[in-house]
Amino acid sequence: MIFVRVIIVLLFLLISEATVAASVKPAADPREGIPFGVIDKDLIATIYSGKEKFRYDVSYSGGLKLGELYLSVDPAEDVEDGFIIHARVTTENGMFSKVYPIEDVHVTRVRGPERLPYHYEVWQKEGFSYEAHRVFRYRQKKGRVLYQHNEKPVEVFKVKTPIQNEFSSFFASRLMAFEPGKPFLVPTFADEKRNEVVVMVRGNEVVKKTILGDIDTMVVEPIMEFSGLYDKRGDTVIWYSNDECRVPVKVNSKLVLGSLTAKLVSYRNPACQKYDGAMLEKYRKEAEKHADER
Repeated sequence: MIFVRVIIVLLFLLISEATVAASVKPAADPREGIPFGVIDKDLIATIYSGKEKFRYDVSYSGGLKLGELYLSVDPAEDVEDGFIIHARVTTENGMFSKVYPIEDVHVTRVRGPERLPYHYEVWQKEGFSYEAHRVFRYRQKKGRVLYQHNEKPVEVFKVKTPIQNEFSSFFASRLMAFEPGKPFLVPTFADEKRNEVVVMVRGNEVVKKTILGDIDTMVVEPIMEFSGLYDKRGDTVIWYSNDECRVPVKVNSKLVLGSLTAKLVSYRNPACQKYDGAMLEKYRKEAEKHADER
């Protein structure tokens, strides 16, 4: 089902896998010489305010809406436990909602100055019969990741740390320096191992008619070689607002035929006052209607 690619579309994971014939020598490691990204502390207060919320419409080529993606960052119950990244992927209000409903919820808990994950939980409901519950526990100091799928025995993976997961790496990359032509690495746990994601910074581009207006953006392209929780193929490009808020206003992921596009339709973040409360008019009317009903 094509919609299960939605999560990649926004969460900055993407890729086409390459295979090499046994008779051909392996190509040089494309990560050689590329530094690991360093978090810009000046951006943390805005991006990890604990009150940021996104809503995206996800559509196929030609504008056929497939569903919606919701993201939020909330403070954990205890200040020492950091923050909670919450993601919801749904076919709700999409063209296939009655044919193949999807309702996936992802919860990542991060803490510390690098906002590293220590707990990640996933609840998947796809189609009319498939359900799964997955739990990942990250032991950053011991270099271990503990994984359990439904009621199966816990598996333990030894990894080099520090390491992000597929969601925390997206937010971590927003915190790093964007300099055109200067890529950086973000270590991410996926496919039962450590993957070093190359994040290419392509340059500036003005994106017109977003909910933030006509806005100057920085174009970023992550390059990865893993499938992760969802099978991924194709190239993905993200357009971030070129300012201290780093709002991802659009994401495009190419498919063999056509492409998927995630467009920001609602944004809340009191720490980013110039964009706080922006939303498409149709969603504004919907929000006002729900408020009246309450």
